[in-house]
Amino acid sequence: MHGTTITILNAGRKYLGKEDMTGVVYVTAGLGGMSGAQPKAGTICGAIAVIAEVDEAALRKRHAQGWLQVVATDVEECLQAIRDAKLAGSSVSIGYLGNVVTLWEALADAADGGEMLVDLGSDQTSLHNPFNGGYYPVQVPFEEARRIMVEEPERFKCLVEETLRRHVTAVNRLADKGMRFWDYGNAFLLEASRAGADILKENEAEGYKYPTYVQDIMGDIFSLGFGPYRWVCTSGKSSDLQETDKIAAEVIREVMVDAPPRVAAQLRDNLLWIEKANENDMVVGSQARILYADCEARTKIAVAMNHAVSSGRVTGPVVISRDHHDVSGTDSPYRETSNVYDGSQWTGDMAVQNCIGDSFRGATWVSIHNGGGVGWGEVTNGGFGMVLDGSEDATRRAQLMLGWDVNNGVCRRAWARNDNAEFAIRREMERNPQLKVTLPNHTDAELLKSLASGGR
Repeated sequence: MHGTTITILNAGRKYLGKEDMTGVVYVTAGLGGMSGAQPKAGTICGAIAVIAEVDEAALRKRHAQGWLQVVATDVEECLQAIRDAKLAGSSVSIGYLGNVVTLWEALADAADGGEMLVDLGSDQTSLHNPFNGGYYPVQVPFEEARRIMVEEPERFKCLVEETLRRHVTAVNRLADKGMRFWDYGNAFLLEASRAGADILKENEAEGYKYPTYVQDIMGDIFSLGFGPYRWVCTSGKSSDLQETDKIAAEVIREVMVDAPPRVAAQLRDNLLWIEKANENDMVVGSQARILYADCEARTKIAVAMNHAVSSGRVTGPVVISRDHHDVSGTDSPYRETSNVYDGSQWTGDMAVQNCIGDSFRGATWVSIHNGGGVGWGEVTNGGFGMVLDGSEDATRRAQLMLGWDVNNGVCRRAWARNDNAEFAIRREMERNPQLKVTLPNHTDAELLKSLASGGR
């Protein structure tokens, strides 16, 4: 949920020039596992979030959970709910029970008639698995589609591919009128192209019409060193979780004082998140939390939490970790490292280096795994866990390990000449004089081409 919140906020900032998301309509699909966070994330941002879902059980679950506020069972009811929210200037999450293509086509028809009801769009269906329940055809009801998927798989594949072509056509119509759309790392662009949809630029060699969210939105955030810092209160007490929320907010405010504008903007987003975290009631199991922070903030939060354990402000140890969806620790050329443009996005060494480096610098445990977010064989992930038990040694290990865990990914992105990454690693070397990183040398691309062609 937090990653979706940060993505929507930064999409509004980048595409619409907005810090305030009031009245912004974000349309997407999927209310299952990961995608189920979308409605709540939209309202945390202050936007109008509209999410289509074909499976009524999934939609009703999110509604009962309180993450989805309004349920629309036909497309005209959904469009009217959007109009009402825009008129009232309210933030609301609307779930449409039906196929997202039906919704996109209705929105496109409304736009053709002069009524533009959507600003931002994406998709979080499981399109990395399009023919086995990850995406459903629009031509038949959900239950009938499930039967066809099992009994007539070739027919199901044809229906899905036709649906994808219609999906892209409707999105294109809206994009022509100003809507901004991105692939959410779920293989939407890839599967749409395989289905023969009109998804490539006029010069097909230039690639897809739409960016992936890492390439266009989150990649630059990762390059600043921001990524998902996670923690779990082992006491199981909600009071301890609330104390750690306060500690994280205190540290973020402290770090914001001297933060440059591009860093301060991300810190503000995360301060908004953590100050409302308890109010938004997002705990569904263990007393755990997540927020995005850069190396400085992650390290200072970890140290402050460890001191809180030592002093008794927090009554039991805190375990820190992170998601694989981060600046480092993941080699994923179709998602997390898709904005690394020096060719190294196709290598899998960073995840291993990250994991082993963490182990030598004090992690309690480390792991190497595969498949996170985009499917088996497409990504390698390295992860860690560290127990903050209140000891001086835990403080030492947290400072040492988090410096490596974050900055090895920032370095890689800097070597690929990402401006934010170069900016971030220079700041880190100023903050920590012991850190020495070789910086990239820039040259004129036309000069290189000229030299390669013998000066012709």
